[in-house]
Amino acid sequence: MAGRPLIGVSTYLEAGARWGVWELEAALLPAGYLRLVQRAGGLAAMLPPDAPEHAAATVARLDGLVIAGGPDVEPVRYGARPDPRTGPPARARDAWELALVEAALAARIPLLGICRGMQLLNVALGGTLVQHIDGHAEVPGVFGRHPVKPVPGTSYADAVPEETSVPTFHHQAVDRLGTGLIASAHATDGTVEAVELPGPHWVVGVQWHPEMGEDVRVMRALVAAASS
Repeated sequence: MAGRPLIGVSTYLEAGARWGVWELEAALLPAGYLRLVQRAGGLAAMLPPDAPEHAAATVARLDGLVIAGGPDVEPVRYGARPDPRTGPPARARDAWELALVEAALAARIPLLGICRGMQLLNVALGGTLVQHIDGHAEVPGVFGRHPVKPVPGTSYADAVPEETSVPTFHHQAVDRLGTGLIASAHATDGTVEAVELPGPHWVVGVQWHPEMGEDVRVMRALVAAASS
């Protein structure tokens, strides 16, 4: 493939966004995601929410896909009742992003799930989530850091072979792994911090927020896979 690969990043709708004299509904995405794609050598394309039936056509235009972080996945998606600490559902976003994940897997294009995106990947493949854990989101609106250790022999370990400190903010985590997924990194408390689908097609999820740090290696691995 000539040139920089086109990497789509999912966005979300937010009511009452303000700029200048305007306050309107907007499709938003923290700029860190776009900068991370660009720093890793890709062209970033924002993917606003759309009808799930348009996911395959959207993915067909891309060389790689990133599912961004965000609110909790609705527990009904993995057959659970909501815990009182689980956030309000974002049903339209769940439906759209799950359709994007399924389309990317079907089309065999490289896929990176970040935080919520990793959880959605797990749910899309039949896995479940722990609805609340302590210690991974201590102060609202502030990213913490903790070490993550790779599992040798995985695609994640190929990209990041050593234990690293990562930016983190989440209160949910992977419980039962989805079909075909393996854990490829863990926190010191045993929390699954990365998952992947073994095989020739690059599919990885990370529980932390690489867009909030300086390490571009995970995104660079996605861009490299999208360039091949």
